[in-house]
Amino acid sequence: MSLTVDQLTGYVERDLDADVARWFAEAPRAVVPTGTRPVAPFLARLPHDAAVALAGFDRRVRAGTLPDVLDIADWSYAFDFKANDCRILDSDYDTELSDDDVWSVGADGGGNYFVVLTNGRVAVWFHEEEVIEEGTQFDSVDVFVWTMVRYHAVRAGALGLSAVEADFRALGQPGVLDPEVGLLAYLS
Repeated sequence: MSLTVDQLTGYVERDLDADVARWFAEAPRAVVPTGTRPVAPFLARLPHDAAVALAGFDRRVRAGTLPDVLDIADWSYAFDFKANDCRILDSDYDTELSDDDVWSVGADGGGNYFVVLTNGRVAVWFHEEEVIEEGTQFDSVDVFVWTMVRYHAVRAGALGLSAVEADFRALGQPGVLDPEVGLLAYLS
């Protein structure tokens, strides 16, 4: 039976810690400063399931329990776009968004940021164009985190691509399947 997006609802609270322990037990942990911008105002703008997932993710980031291979750092987590003179254009390349409209949860290793949108989806903000690319989206925070943990486990050699590729395809996430910028393109 194929994995579905609905089955991943609650992943951050239910299964993230076990997956981190399984594949990244010895990995250095991500650290963000104590004064990192609080997530609470952004949580209030999210749908319930997204708020629960992001709150759980944020709690783990601030506690230092997530591996740094997830590209979580003081310069990528809770990034302040305005203070860094960065614009945020929506995928239409015209509508300007603000820091209140996105929450940065990490980087992709190439200067781009993964951001949670107020609709609960996650997408990549490309730094060169300062735009959120539609073809990079994930349906939810839970799906995004589940995918990124497995993506990095494959990259680290702790998990074979064959163990997750069918699930990646079954979930149908543009951020995984896009032929140019999807995660599978980087793993192939």
